[in-house]
Amino acid sequence: MHKFILVCLFLQSVAFSQPTTYTTANAHSHNDYEKPQLFTAAYAQQFGSIEADIFLKNDELYIAHTDDQLAQQRTLEAFYLKPLDALIKKNKGFAYADKKRQLQLMIDIKTEATSTLHKLIEQIKKYPALSSCSTLKIVISGNRPDPSTFATLPPFIYFDAQFTVDYPDAAMKRVVMFSDNFKNYSQWNGQGTISKSDSLSIIMAVQKAHALHKTVRFWNAPDTEAAWDFFMHVGADYINTDKVTAIAAFLNNTAKH
Repeated sequence: MHKFILVCLFLQSVAFSQPTTYTTANAHSHNDYEKPQLFTAAYAQQFGSIEADIFLKNDELYIAHTDDQLAQQRTLEAFYLKPLDALIKKNKGFAYADKKRQLQLMIDIKTEATSTLHKLIEQIKKYPALSSCSTLKIVISGNRPDPSTFATLPPFIYFDAQFTVDYPDAAMKRVVMFSDNFKNYSQWNGQGTISKSDSLSIIMAVQKAHALHKTVRFWNAPDTEAAWDFFMHVGADYINTDKVTAIAAFLNNTAKH
């Protein structure tokens, strides 16, 4: 009976929105700014989602995960906003040369939500190509302002949501994705086979997001081929990874079969 319920929930999840074929459009470059070729490597592979963590310090936005990385003095504007602006102009208003390709630039706020977000909005407004691009979504994660304020922000700002938060209807219109800690569902290390009970919990979370017409991603998840295959089978819309080249090869190979 347990197996039958698991299969039914899986089929419902798949029927809603699971891609018929997974490609790099379903890959999320986690902590992309820590990669040797930040932004350019994931962009070259046409990733669907690229993540940068930001700190507001001395009225500037720096890309970093922890305070000690701020010494590198790398700005969001220099490494993400300006290059993306140039590429969108080159692509005649689209995020990728392939006009059907979507790009989600996830900005994970590490400092106080409101002041950091306001500075981000100020910087984005300097690049109209970003705010007007129909195939680019700028999605806020990490420290977020109160959901009641979501609808008051510029229309080019979207949000990554949490399952534990009750969002008002106006806020939900600005939510595009739900992200959750994989460890809330399973301690699986990405080797062998995940347990059926853990699979069921994850499928139910995917189904919940899809019922709200939102995409879903799991962070802090194992980053192995077995894990990537698992997330494809349960219908996760984005596969979280630190292995840009490896997952691109895996997904490109999968798409051929």
